[in-house]
Amino acid sequence: MEINTLTAAERRVWGAFPTGEVVDFRTADDPGPVAGAGWGPERSVRAEVVRAVLLGGARQDGEIPALRIMGARITGSLNLRYATADCPILFGDCFFDEAPNLYGTEFRQLNLGGSTLPGLIAATVRVDGVLRLTACRVRGPVRLAGARISGALFLDRAEITDGPDGALVAGPEPEALLQLNHATVGDDLIASGLRVDGRLRLAGATVTGTVNMDDAVLTAPGRTALDAETLAVGKDLSATRVRVRGRVDLRGARIPGQLNLAHARLSQPGGTALRASSCVVGELWLREAARVEGSVNLRRSQIELLFVPPEVWPGSVRLNGLTYGTLAPHEPAGRRLAVLERDGDGYVPHAYEQLTASYRRIGDDAAARTVQLAKQRRQRRGLAWYARLWGHVQDLTVGYGFRPMRAVAWMLSLLLVASVAYSVRQPRALKADESPDFNPVFYSLDLLLPIIDFGQERAFTPEGGWHQGLSYVLIITGWILATTIIAGVTRAVSRQ
Repeated sequence: MEINTLTAAERRVWGAFPTGEVVDFRTADDPGPVAGAGWGPERSVRAEVVRAVLLGGARQDGEIPALRIMGARITGSLNLRYATADCPILFGDCFFDEAPNLYGTEFRQLNLGGSTLPGLIAATVRVDGVLRLTACRVRGPVRLAGARISGALFLDRAEITDGPDGALVAGPEPEALLQLNHATVGDDLIASGLRVDGRLRLAGATVTGTVNMDDAVLTAPGRTALDAETLAVGKDLSATRVRVRGRVDLRGARIPGQLNLAHARLSQPGGTALRASSCVVGELWLREAARVEGSVNLRRSQIELLFVPPEVWPGSVRLNGLTYGTLAPHEPAGRRLAVLERDGDGYVPHAYEQLTASYRRIGDDAAARTVQLAKQRRQRRGLAWYARLWGHVQDLTVGYGFRPMRAVAWMLSLLLVASVAYSVRQPRALKADESPDFNPVFYSLDLLLPIIDFGQERAFTPEGGWHQGLSYVLIITGWILATTIIAGVTRAVSRQ
């Protein structure tokens, strides 16, 4: 390109490139790139000039070239498809008339911080350093699928919306507005305060460091707002105070540190608000989060610490196959059991076993027994009528072996009633000359205890009527209590 064809603004850019000088078109009363469509030629640079500078700009011995432009309007289509730009690039607070095409481009470093764009085509881009989109306002898709960024990726305070008015287009599932699927980030992904009015796709992405989505706002009601299936994070994924309208999909994600959703608001009424099935997570935090609107699916996931207060769980959960080491905060068993009752898969034995194990690990054996008793009662609902009847007997008498003192109470009550009754009306001796002295307490014990023999039952017999009926009640009750105690104790011992 001939130098004499350049405008005054373009000459400034051309001349500053060899030394990396910053060309700043901003003014004291500048409203920023929100008004960029009205900027005139005094602060406009053609995209073809930018391309010529990057690919063929002059070099100066002893200087490091760089393209650094602030507050300019980039007119036309900036097409650097498959190009190699071996110098740092800064477009700060700039306004782009058309979406830059950076598909397959190799950069040393790229900074678009504060700029306004109608979109960004940068799939499979390579950045040997940092890619910064801080506080960018993009009115169309940002395509970074398959990107390879050796440093950090900054999306903090960026706003990505669909269309010039920022309205989400209705209809079938549209193209993801922020596409980072299968991208690789060699350091952190900083997206605090990010706003995406559409789908954010992180499926298959790898982030060596931490993902920070604190205070992010993701809006795609009735659709998938965050698609992060099989996402691999080196450390933590922090999304405190995140607000999501739509599904959060983390199926198969690997997060060895924290998945921190403290103070979050997740909403997908009538659908799945959080799907984190088949995940491996160090710690999942929903501390002081709002009650989830929609269902939560944690099936087959492995979590070391699960910090979810009972009031955060929604009306429908999926917990089959979920394993966890520690459950926090510590709550009475009744509050945790209410969550298991809401499992959409119905009766899930594994969920009760996991809850029991978590209480035993912290030494709360009473809560563990309460969970096991609730499990037996839940299982009983699906049994045949005769099995349910026997289950009710075991529950009433010994609490399925987890309430053994009930049997003692039954025994003592019956022993007291029978002893009084037989002392008022003594049974007749079978052989008066051979019978031992009658003892109402031991006679009652002989009837109640099917194994122990004190010799009283063989020596005396009741004389019909209620006397005889009471003896039958004691014998039958004794056998029922003995059978249920043995069954319950066997069940309890087998769980130790």
